[in-house]
Amino acid sequence: MLPNADKLAHWLLSSLELKSTIFHVGQYCGTWQASTAGRLRASFHLVLHGECWLHLPADAHRAARSVRLVEGDAVFLLRDLPHCLSPDPHPPARGQEAARIGTMMPLTAEPDVTTAADAGVGIACGFFEFGSTLDDMLLSLLPDHIVARREHPSLQGARAIFDLIQAEARLDADKPSPLLARLTDLLFIYALRALDGPHDMAPCFWALLLRAEFAPLVSAIVESPGKRWTTDSMADFVHMSRARFCKQFVTISGQPPAQFVTLIRMNLAATMLRDGARTPDTAEHVGYQSESAFAHAFKRITGMQPGAWRRARAATEERSEAAPEDAYGVA
Repeated sequence: MLPNADKLAHWLLSSLELKSTIFHVGQYCGTWQASTAGRLRASFHLVLHGECWLHLPADAHRAARSVRLVEGDAVFLLRDLPHCLSPDPHPPARGQEAARIGTMMPLTAEPDVTTAADAGVGIACGFFEFGSTLDDMLLSLLPDHIVARREHPSLQGARAIFDLIQAEARLDADKPSPLLARLTDLLFIYALRALDGPHDMAPCFWALLLRAEFAPLVSAIVESPGKRWTTDSMADFVHMSRARFCKQFVTISGQPPAQFVTLIRMNLAATMLRDGARTPDTAEHVGYQSESAFAHAFKRITGMQPGAWRRARAATEERSEAAPEDAYGVA
């Protein structure tokens, strides 16, 4: 990843109010097919042992994919995408990706490597929850799915996390450990930071960060949101004609430049308000001379007025501080 992009990755990750929940942990044997599709939620799958295949049908931005997964690999689906996991390298018929076949059984003791084929496939599945409406907008800046390989050089630091996930998954077959969800949060952050290539990526913000001509522009917008970022000024920044800039920006990011700037500004504003900044000061920092114009833009993106946002986030943090055990799902 480019130096600018790594800094921006940290900024984006610190903005997301991410919380994972475990749906089920267990293993499949024989003929089976599993999916978290159709629930209108972001989700994930972790391969605890064995191997299987991820099948993603084609869409407007991507050809169909069938990806072999082995122990230690993880799949993060940041949209509700049609998909399935199965032992079959061939995808199911179109439209059958969400079908569920077979029964997940409790995890056994550590599988015997000499009988790996008989041990089936151990999987932990779950969902991502995000703390605010703004998070849903931020998700539009990310790839729609990420396949994280345990053996990827950039994920070396995450291997210890996966080892902990494996150990926690086998503690209690009836009640998954609450630490599984928190460890999955960490694994997701490592996976996102490790993205360093196109990966059949649909248009998104992350794709901009992988382009040398656009990453400095995104960095400049984040560092100086109050600057007058017009389409013409952004085109000049990257030394392109206005027409070429607009075409390439939309093709790579999936959204017009002006909409992108507004989203960046509102995300920065939300962070300032959460930290107690006054609305007029926040508006000026992100480029609005009119407080009413800022409030209108903020509500259009977040669904809330700036003052209401500040109060809601403060109340949420007070509840978390008052009951930290609840925040970690511990009774």
